[in-house]
Amino acid sequence: MTLATTFAILLNQQLGAVNGSGFSFLQLFLQAHIVVQIVMVGLLLASVWSWAIIVEKLFAFRRARIEADRFEQLFWSGQSLDELYATLSRGKSIAIAALFVAAMREWKRSVEGQIRALGGIQMRVEKVMDVTTSREMERLDRRLLFLATVGSTAPFVGLFGTVWGIMNSFQAIAVSKNTNLAVVAPGIAEALFATALGLLAAIPAVVFYNKFQADSAQISHRLEAFADEFSAIVSRQIDARG
Repeated sequence: MTLATTFAILLNQQLGAVNGSGFSFLQLFLQAHIVVQIVMVGLLLASVWSWAIIVEKLFAFRRARIEADRFEQLFWSGQSLDELYATLSRGKSIAIAALFVAAMREWKRSVEGQIRALGGIQMRVEKVMDVTTSREMERLDRRLLFLATVGSTAPFVGLFGTVWGIMNSFQAIAVSKNTNLAVVAPGIAEALFATALGLLAAIPAVVFYNKFQADSAQISHRLEAFADEFSAIVSRQIDARG
Protein backbone atom coordinates (compact mmCIF):
# COMPACT_ATOMS: atom_id res chain seq x y z
CA MET A 1 0.00 0.00 0.00
CA THR A 2 1.44 3.32 -1.06
CA LEU A 3 1.76 6.38 1.17
CA ALA A 4 -0.82 8.28 -0.92
CA THR A 5 -3.33 5.44 -0.55
CA THR A 6 -2.77 5.27 3.19
CA PHE A 7 -3.24 9.02 3.52
CA ALA A 8 -6.46 8.93 1.47
CA ILE A 9 -7.89 6.14 3.66
CA LEU A 10 -7.04 8.01 6.85
CA LEU A 11 -8.54 11.22 5.45
CA ASN A 12 -11.77 9.46 4.53
CA GLN A 13 -11.96 7.93 7.98
CA GLN A 14 -11.48 11.29 9.64
CA LEU A 15 -14.07 12.98 7.43
CA GLY A 16 -16.52 10.21 8.11
CA ALA A 17 -15.98 10.54 11.85
CA VAL A 18 -16.38 14.29 11.68
CA ASN A 19 -19.55 14.13 9.62
CA GLY A 20 -20.93 11.39 11.77
CA SER A 21 -20.42 13.52 14.86
CA GLY A 22 -22.39 16.41 13.43
CA PHE A 23 -19.33 18.48 12.46
CA SER A 24 -20.36 19.27 8.89
CA PHE A 25 -20.28 22.92 7.90
CA LEU A 26 -24.06 23.09 7.84
CA GLN A 27 -24.31 21.51 11.27
CA LEU A 28 -21.68 23.90 12.62
CA PHE A 29 -23.74 26.80 11.37
CA LEU A 30 -27.10 25.51 12.59
CA GLN A 31 -25.77 24.67 16.05
CA ALA A 32 -23.99 28.01 16.51
CA HIS A 33 -25.29 30.84 18.66
CA ILE A 34 -27.44 33.43 16.86
CA VAL A 35 -24.70 36.07 17.18
CA VAL A 36 -22.15 33.70 15.65
CA GLN A 37 -24.63 32.84 12.89
CA ILE A 38 -25.04 36.54 12.07
CA VAL A 39 -21.25 36.89 11.92
CA MET A 40 -21.00 33.86 9.60
CA VAL A 41 -23.73 35.11 7.28
CA GLY A 42 -22.14 38.56 7.14
CA LEU A 43 -18.74 37.10 6.31
CA LEU A 44 -20.22 34.85 3.62
CA LEU A 45 -22.02 37.80 2.03
CA ALA A 46 -18.84 39.87 2.18
CA SER A 47 -16.92 37.04 0.54
CA VAL A 48 -19.47 36.64 -2.25
CA TRP A 49 -19.56 40.39 -2.93
CA SER A 50 -15.76 40.55 -2.86
CA TRP A 51 -15.52 37.84 -5.50
CA ALA A 52 -18.10 39.65 -7.63
CA ILE A 53 -15.95 42.80 -7.47
CA ILE A 54 -12.80 40.79 -8.16
CA VAL A 55 -14.25 39.21 -11.31
CA GLU A 56 -15.62 42.55 -12.53
CA LYS A 57 -12.29 44.32 -11.96
CA LEU A 58 -10.30 41.56 -13.64
CA PHE A 59 -12.29 42.15 -16.83
CA ALA A 60 -12.24 45.96 -16.40
CA PHE A 61 -8.46 46.25 -16.01
CA ARG A 62 -7.86 43.72 -18.77
CA ARG A 63 -10.10 45.70 -21.11
CA ALA A 64 -8.37 48.95 -20.15
CA ARG A 65 -4.95 47.47 -20.96
CA ILE A 66 -6.13 46.04 -24.29
CA GLU A 67 -7.81 49.31 -25.31
CA ALA A 68 -4.72 51.30 -24.31
CA ASP A 69 -2.44 49.06 -26.38
CA ARG A 70 -4.79 49.25 -29.36
CA PHE A 71 -5.06 53.03 -29.16
CA GLU A 72 -1.30 53.55 -28.87
CA GLN A 73 -0.77 51.45 -31.98
CA LEU A 74 -3.26 53.60 -33.89
CA PHE A 75 -1.92 56.85 -32.47
CA TRP A 76 1.68 56.17 -33.45
CA SER A 77 0.82 54.55 -36.78
CA GLY A 78 0.97 57.88 -38.59
CA GLN A 79 -2.79 58.19 -39.00
CA SER A 80 -4.17 61.72 -39.00
CA LEU A 81 -5.26 62.87 -35.55
CA ASP A 82 -8.46 64.29 -37.05
CA GLU A 83 -9.30 60.94 -38.63
CA LEU A 84 -8.50 59.11 -35.40
CA TYR A 85 -10.65 61.53 -33.44
CA ALA A 86 -13.54 61.13 -35.88
CA THR A 87 -13.33 57.35 -35.52
CA LEU A 88 -13.10 57.25 -31.74
CA SER A 89 -15.64 59.98 -31.02
CA ARG A 90 -18.43 57.90 -32.61
CA GLY A 91 -18.24 55.27 -29.87
CA LYS A 92 -17.59 55.05 -26.15
CA SER A 93 -13.91 55.33 -25.39
CA ILE A 94 -12.09 54.34 -22.21
CA ALA A 95 -8.64 54.90 -20.71
CA ILE A 96 -6.18 56.64 -23.05
CA ALA A 97 -8.67 56.78 -25.93
CA ALA A 98 -11.10 58.73 -23.72
CA LEU A 99 -8.26 61.08 -22.76
CA PHE A 100 -7.42 61.69 -26.42
CA VAL A 101 -11.06 62.28 -27.41
CA ALA A 102 -11.59 64.81 -24.59
CA ALA A 103 -8.37 66.66 -25.43
CA MET A 104 -9.12 66.77 -29.16
CA ARG A 105 -12.67 67.94 -28.50
CA GLU A 106 -11.40 70.89 -26.45
CA TRP A 107 -8.72 71.64 -29.04
CA LYS A 108 -11.24 71.72 -31.88
CA ARG A 109 -13.67 73.88 -29.93
CA SER A 110 -10.92 76.39 -29.17
CA VAL A 111 -9.47 76.47 -32.69
CA GLU A 112 -12.84 76.59 -34.44
CA GLY A 113 -13.90 79.35 -32.07
CA GLN A 114 -10.96 81.41 -33.36
CA ILE A 115 -9.65 82.14 -29.89
CA ARG A 116 -6.69 84.49 -30.16
CA ALA A 117 -5.02 83.66 -26.84
CA LEU A 118 -3.23 80.54 -28.02
CA GLY A 119 -1.51 80.05 -24.68
CA GLY A 120 -4.90 79.65 -23.03
CA ILE A 121 -5.75 76.80 -25.39
CA GLN A 122 -2.94 74.66 -24.06
CA MET A 123 -3.99 75.34 -20.46
CA ARG A 124 -7.57 74.33 -21.22
CA VAL A 125 -6.50 71.16 -23.03
CA GLU A 126 -4.25 70.18 -20.13
CA LYS A 127 -7.05 70.88 -17.66
CA VAL A 128 -9.46 68.71 -19.66
CA MET A 129 -6.90 65.89 -19.71
CA ASP A 130 -6.41 66.16 -15.94
CA VAL A 131 -10.15 65.94 -15.36
CA THR A 132 -10.52 63.02 -17.77
CA THR A 133 -7.62 61.17 -16.14
CA SER A 134 -9.21 61.59 -12.72
CA ARG A 135 -12.57 60.40 -14.04
CA GLU A 136 -11.12 57.31 -15.73
CA MET A 137 -9.10 56.33 -12.66
CA GLU A 138 -12.12 56.86 -10.43
CA ARG A 139 -14.10 54.53 -12.67
CA LEU A 140 -11.42 51.84 -12.52
CA ASP A 141 -10.84 52.19 -8.76
CA ARG A 142 -14.53 52.14 -7.89
CA ARG A 143 -15.43 49.57 -5.21
CA LEU A 144 -11.79 48.72 -4.47
CA LEU A 145 -12.27 50.32 -1.07
CA PHE A 146 -14.71 47.52 -0.26
CA LEU A 147 -11.97 44.94 -0.90
CA ALA A 148 -9.61 46.86 1.37
CA THR A 149 -12.25 47.04 4.08
CA VAL A 150 -13.04 43.33 3.88
CA GLY A 151 -9.36 42.44 3.88
CA SER A 152 -8.65 44.50 6.99
CA THR A 153 -11.78 43.81 9.05
CA ALA A 154 -12.99 40.31 8.14
CA PRO A 155 -10.42 38.49 10.34
CA PHE A 156 -11.42 40.60 13.33
CA VAL A 157 -15.13 40.06 12.67
CA GLY A 158 -14.46 36.32 12.48
CA LEU A 159 -12.42 36.54 15.68
CA PHE A 160 -15.35 38.29 17.37
CA GLY A 161 -17.58 35.37 16.38
CA THR A 162 -14.97 32.95 17.70
CA VAL A 163 -14.68 34.72 21.06
CA TRP A 164 -18.44 34.84 21.41
CA GLY A 165 -18.76 31.15 20.57
CA ILE A 166 -16.05 30.16 23.04
CA MET A 167 -17.70 32.24 25.75
CA ASN A 168 -20.96 30.35 25.15
CA SER A 169 -19.08 27.04 25.20
CA PHE A 170 -17.55 27.81 28.59
CA GLN A 171 -20.94 28.84 29.92
CA ALA A 172 -22.38 25.52 28.71
CA ILE A 173 -19.51 23.69 30.43
CA ALA A 174 -20.18 25.57 33.66
CA VAL A 175 -23.87 24.70 33.52
CA SER A 176 -23.38 21.02 32.65
CA LYS A 177 -20.25 20.66 34.85
CA ASN A 178 -18.87 18.33 32.23
CA THR A 179 -15.46 18.94 30.62
CA ASN A 180 -15.58 15.87 28.38
CA LEU A 181 -14.07 16.54 24.94
CA ALA A 182 -17.26 15.35 23.26
CA VAL A 183 -19.12 18.13 25.02
CA VAL A 184 -16.53 20.87 24.52
CA ALA A 185 -15.49 20.13 20.93
CA PRO A 186 -18.72 21.11 19.10
CA GLY A 187 -18.83 24.58 20.66
CA ILE A 188 -15.13 25.18 19.99
CA ALA A 189 -15.53 23.99 16.40
CA GLU A 190 -18.47 26.35 15.85
CA ALA A 191 -16.42 29.24 17.22
CA LEU A 192 -13.35 28.49 15.12
CA PHE A 193 -15.52 28.15 12.02
CA ALA A 194 -16.23 31.90 12.26
CA THR A 195 -12.51 32.65 12.20
CA ALA A 196 -12.08 30.38 9.18
CA LEU A 197 -14.81 32.27 7.34
CA GLY A 198 -13.15 35.56 8.23
CA LEU A 199 -9.87 34.39 6.73
CA LEU A 200 -11.71 32.97 3.71
CA ALA A 201 -13.16 36.41 3.03
CA ALA A 202 -10.05 38.43 3.89
CA ILE A 203 -7.25 36.61 2.07
CA PRO A 204 -8.61 36.89 -1.52
CA ALA A 205 -9.70 40.48 -0.84
CA VAL A 206 -6.19 41.51 0.25
CA VAL A 207 -4.43 39.65 -2.56
CA PHE A 208 -6.58 41.07 -5.34
CA TYR A 209 -6.73 44.54 -3.78
CA ASN A 210 -2.93 44.72 -3.96
CA LYS A 211 -3.00 43.42 -7.54
CA PHE A 212 -5.61 45.96 -8.63
CA GLN A 213 -3.70 48.77 -6.93
CA ALA A 214 -0.63 47.84 -8.96
CA ASP A 215 -2.69 47.65 -12.17
CA SER A 216 -4.29 51.01 -11.38
CA ALA A 217 -0.90 52.65 -10.81
CA GLN A 218 0.34 51.27 -14.14
CA ILE A 219 -2.65 52.58 -16.07
CA SER A 220 -2.45 55.94 -14.28
CA HIS A 221 1.19 56.21 -15.30
CA ARG A 222 0.29 55.49 -18.93
CA LEU A 223 -2.44 58.13 -18.87
CA GLU A 224 -0.11 60.74 -17.41
CA ALA A 225 2.63 59.88 -19.92
CA PHE A 226 0.22 60.23 -22.85
CA ALA A 227 -1.12 63.51 -21.44
CA ASP A 228 2.44 64.89 -21.39
CA GLU A 229 3.05 63.70 -24.95
CA PHE A 230 -0.20 65.17 -26.24
CA SER A 231 0.50 68.43 -24.41
CA ALA A 232 3.80 68.63 -26.27
CA ILE A 233 1.96 68.08 -29.57
CA VAL A 234 -0.47 70.88 -28.72
CA SER A 235 2.43 73.15 -27.83
CA ARG A 236 4.05 72.52 -31.22
CA GLN A 237 0.74 73.22 -33.01
CA ILE A 238 0.36 76.50 -31.12
CA ASP A 239 3.94 77.53 -32.00
CA ALA A 240 3.27 76.73 -35.67
CA ARG A 241 0.09 78.82 -35.65
CA GLY A 242 1.80 81.69 -33.85
